[in-house]
Amino acid sequence: MTWLVTPLGALLVLFVLRDLFHTLWHPTRHGGLSRVVMRAVWRVGAHRGARWRPAGLAGPLGMITVLAVWALTVAVGWALVYWPHMPDDFSYATGLDPPEHASPVDALYVSLVTLATLGLGDVAPTAGWLRVLAPLEALVGFVLLSATVAWILGIYPALARRRALALRLSHVRRSRVGARALDSDGGAALLDGLAAALSTTTVDFMQYAESYYFHDGDANTALPRQLGYALDLADRADEADHPDVRLSGSVLRRALDDLAAVLDERFLRTGGGTEQVFAAYADDHGHPWGPDRRADGDEGT
Repeated sequence: MTWLVTPLGALLVLFVLRDLFHTLWHPTRHGGLSRVVMRAVWRVGAHRGARWRPAGLAGPLGMITVLAVWALTVAVGWALVYWPHMPDDFSYATGLDPPEHASPVDALYVSLVTLATLGLGDVAPTAGWLRVLAPLEALVGFVLLSATVAWILGIYPALARRRALALRLSHVRRSRVGARALDSDGGAALLDGLAAALSTTTVDFMQYAESYYFHDGDANTALPRQLGYALDLADRADEADHPDVRLSGSVLRRALDDLAAVLDERFLRTGGGTEQVFAAYADDHGHPWGPDRRADGDEGT
């Protein structure tokens, strides 16, 4: 049985470490386990009676669930490594009967104590290779803790950039920028700034895919609700007389197309055009999307 259980435990540990690496430190990939868990929490939050998605809790709950799954899977994996070698290759504190403390639960206890670097010492490995392996588990526990901090420090700035872009689009929309105001040097600069912010948001979705599962209830900071207006600005720029505005509008259109491509490839799978993808994005986040994308008064001067 040892030849089967021990390698199985090692594979579980390696699987979690691979998932952690791709989720946090590989900018062009996304861990399979974390992706499945985040998506499951997001989908459950869409069911009737589930309140955490509209309240903006789906993303944080998903991250907590991923971290819990990582820690539990690593602990179970190491427990499977220890269990076949108990009690012969372990020493026990006085008062503990080794044969009575060699069950899978006891192996999990040893694994959790080691992973959390508690160092209680009531059950400790004595075999040479196990004495080397136990500190490695403690190092993995430290990596999990560091990964948690790194994840938080990475994803929340990405969310701030996305919400700032949405708020900027909301400001422009509510200011009712007319055709003459847009057809100017200032209009070109405005479109260039929006294109740059959209490119940053696209990179954030690629590198911090979990940010997709954070719901923004406020319309002014909800990007799915503001993207229609960005499309409208690009359309209006194509009709401008100013060459710089037409160029900036073309760049803005390419930035919107790239964002739609990333959203569709990684999350939505519609296979449609840019507007169809953005409509699906808005629907997935519970925001309205209509055929008339312009704010009231946009035709003004």
